[in-house]
Amino acid sequence: MSAKLLTSLLLASALALPALARPAAAPAPQISVRTLRDVTRTLSSDAFEGRAPTSAAEPKVIAFISDRFAKAGLKPGNKGSWTQGVPMVEITVAPTAALAFTGGKAPVTLAYKTDMVISTRQVRPKVEIANSDVVFVGYGINAPEKAWNDYGGIDVRGKTVIILINDPDWQTTTLTGDFNGRAMTYYGRWTYKYEEAARQGAAAAIIIHDTEPAAYPFGVVVSSWAKPVINLDAQNDHMDESKAIGWMTGEGAARLFASAGKDLATMKIAAKTRGFRAMSLGLKLNVTLDNTIRRQVSQNVVGILPGTTRASEYVLYTAHWDHLGHCEPVKGDGICNGALDNASGVAGLVALAEAAAKSGATPRSQVFLAVTAEEAGLLGSEYYAKHPVFPLSQTVGGVNMDVLNVRGKTRDVEVTGVGKSDLDDYVKRYAAVGGRTISPESTPEKGHYYRSDHFSFAKLGVPMLAAGGGEDLVVGGVAAGKAAAEDYNINRYHKPQDEYVARWDWSGAVQDLTMYYGIAHELATTNVWPNWKAGDEFRAIRDKSRAGK
Repeated sequence: MSAKLLTSLLLASALALPALARPAAAPAPQISVRTLRDVTRTLSSDAFEGRAPTSAAEPKVIAFISDRFAKAGLKPGNKGSWTQGVPMVEITVAPTAALAFTGGKAPVTLAYKTDMVISTRQVRPKVEIANSDVVFVGYGINAPEKAWNDYGGIDVRGKTVIILINDPDWQTTTLTGDFNGRAMTYYGRWTYKYEEAARQGAAAAIIIHDTEPAAYPFGVVVSSWAKPVINLDAQNDHMDESKAIGWMTGEGAARLFASAGKDLATMKIAAKTRGFRAMSLGLKLNVTLDNTIRRQVSQNVVGILPGTTRASEYVLYTAHWDHLGHCEPVKGDGICNGALDNASGVAGLVALAEAAAKSGATPRSQVFLAVTAEEAGLLGSEYYAKHPVFPLSQTVGGVNMDVLNVRGKTRDVEVTGVGKSDLDDYVKRYAAVGGRTISPESTPEKGHYYRSDHFSFAKLGVPMLAAGGGEDLVVGGVAAGKAAAEDYNINRYHKPQDEYVARWDWSGAVQDLTMYYGIAHELATTNVWPNWKAGDEFRAIRDKSRAGK
């Protein structure tokens, strides 16, 4: 892309802005493919052991990212330090754990890793659940604004709740319905289901796995759960949460329901209907979790390009540095290297830092944040959002990068959570630079908006963009794009096979990074404060945050 083309776009977009908000013309960004290759290859090498937070390899990861930030031209972002400590607690459940159900036609025992995975967030060396009544609560949703309550009319305190993944209308083909039709709402996300079960007082919460609505096979769940599980440390040791949380396979659930004299398929249909009421299965759960506990501090890495005239206003770039570390071996390989997820995103962060530094300081400050423990539930970004180095009320907005496009250039851009914020307008303008159009999210049922670090900031009001090249590849079209996405999701995602490949085509990543650069540069140059669309779930908190400034 030429400097003249980007300058023309910036000037054209300025016409739609208030008089005092015109962006300064920016030179074309210099996105280094060498940086993208080198950073991705290094961070995803076996020497970094899959980048598990709090592991022995973490100091090496932090040192590498800090060094690349410094060489890019950034300054340490946290009061002279490159890092922000994130207190973690790690719990390892003994692999002898089993779910034993009694009271039905025949006892049912679900084995660890084969039929289920189970863990706890309560920081206790032993967790025991004895003779807990088992209740099927459908999708486990309590949404007063939608007049929907799967817990209505039943007290589940001390009981075990069995929950379906996603939300009731995920199988529809449109984006209209009680829960946005095909598009997942936060009510469909597994994290919400455990949160709501805890609020209801459930002793245990177990989700029934189903590959399509979960968006990944059960093997991905095992890779993430059948290992030490980390969470943010808490003064109350998470005693306000359920004693046990986990997943069971669809096959295991079918056996369980059959023992209770119920048909799982029929119950799934019933759970989709308004007015569904939770149902006791007449079963009892017994499980004992023997836990090894380790408290540790992980690190976010923070770099900054200080602003000139409005340095106390901040534009944010984010990417998570962590992956799964040592995981379930596949063909003898037991390191989940996470080359695309998300060594590539950190590479993009470094490449953008280099480009921004070469372009020179902007009126607003630009913050580059590599966060920890995304794979454990967005923990690093959650901690930063709740303990920000730079106030969120003064954070204008930004871009999150999670898996770069190495399939080649695309004709389209997909926006995750399209229609939510003013940043959509920025995407349209900068996508047009490369002649690209905006496509509907291809798999809205997978709930990607709630699955990466932008969500931690969105929940607290900061507009954050999650967008990238769509499936319409310049070489191969939609068919090739869909095939590549399916291959990654089935064969590489959260598996040891997510490794660096020398022949990757980085031209699509450069397309997207150029777009991110243009959007962030405009945010850093103008005095505009993008907001959430009227009626969006995050609008009120943003308005309240900005009202105090």
